Amino acid sequence: MSTAPSREHLGWPFFGPEHARWADRVVEVAAGLRISHDDIDASCRSLVRELGAAGVLEGCVARGEASAESIDSRTVCLARELLAWHDGLADFVFAMQGLGTGAIALSGSDAMRTAVLPKVAAGEWIAGFALSEVDAGSDVGAMQCAARRDGSSYVLDGEKTWISNGGIADVYTVVARTGEAPGTRGLSAFVVYADDPGFSVTERIEVMAPHPLATIRFDGCRIPEERLLGAPGEGFKVAMRTLDIFRPSVAAAAIGFARRAFDESVVHTKTRAMFGGTLSDLQLTQGALGEMATAIDAAALLTYRAAWTRDVKKEKTTSEAAMAKLTATESAQQIIDRAVQLFGGRGVRRGEIVERLYREIRSLRIYEGATEVQKLIVAREVLRDA
Repeated sequence: MSTAPSREHLGWPFFGPEHARWADRVVEVAAGLRISHDDIDASCRSLVRELGAAGVLEGCVARGEASAESIDSRTVCLARELLAWHDGLADFVFAMQGLGTGAIALSGSDAMRTAVLPKVAAGEWIAGFALSEVDAGSDVGAMQCAARRDGSSYVLDGEKTWISNGGIADVYTVVARTGEAPGTRGLSAFVVYADDPGFSVTERIEVMAPHPLATIRFDGCRIPEERLLGAPGEGFKVAMRTLDIFRPSVAAAAIGFARRAFDESVVHTKTRAMFGGTLSDLQLTQGALGEMATAIDAAALLTYRAAWTRDVKKEKTTSEAAMAKLTATESAQQIIDRAVQLFGGRGVRRGEIVERLYREIRSLRIYEGATEVQKLIVAREVLRDA
């Protein structure tokens, strides 16, 4: 069993000394986490508190006067890679605290930022991001959940589903239709608290790699106008700016999963007796390991190129982030599948690390823009520049 993730890539020119110090800190904190998958809600609450107390959540939640756009993408990506190497639930908790508050940091009033961000960064509150609906996933413009203006309030009605941290979050960023224009131009973003009257959790959703997911509902949920994020009709823009900040980190999480599968495979093949030697002596095994190592570095180079471009060059990284997510998640799926094959019967046994990774990687090819959507984004950018 591997005991710590490799950090050799921190010698690449994408990183500075501060990133190496940050990585050391995350690895140290991650090594002390004791995670149970038997009670997911309790584990997530505990992880939020631990990561908050250790200061790790400050890497993804803007504080003070800083905007979410000031968050260092390389810092977020490194944390997700290293936490994912350790356990997918730790990565999930970290990522959602940032994703759930990104729109507040980008477009919230000073009062709203002061009320929410310090508590989330400290691990005192859990954040959620409510965008998806039954018929509005990749097609955000099909959203039906509505918010109507009523005096100095907005009243929300409708449902959201596949909401991460649904059922355990204290605060949600919610995108709803306000009707200023057709499609995505008629959406607005709001802050909703879990104890707001008219808010409810109608279904908890179980998935192959357990983490808190739910369908949430709004029945005449009245919130003050001060909880509007940005201007009316800017909800899609706010949501996309939030996703753009965190999309490269999905690729980083996939790299963390892939590295762990590769590390476990190296240890296993060097110790698994076979045909008078070890599994690692076979050329087919060596070929597999060579392909896995190459795919990991290729994905990491694309991922940290996107993060570096955003952090240092301050340029739009729509295409770079899409390439990174597309390549990293698809490569990680193949690498982990190959690891399961190398483990043989052990690879499909419940409780084995590679078996857990096989379940954990699958959703990354879907959420925050499915693989097919990433291909369309890259093609659109290429055609636009041609």
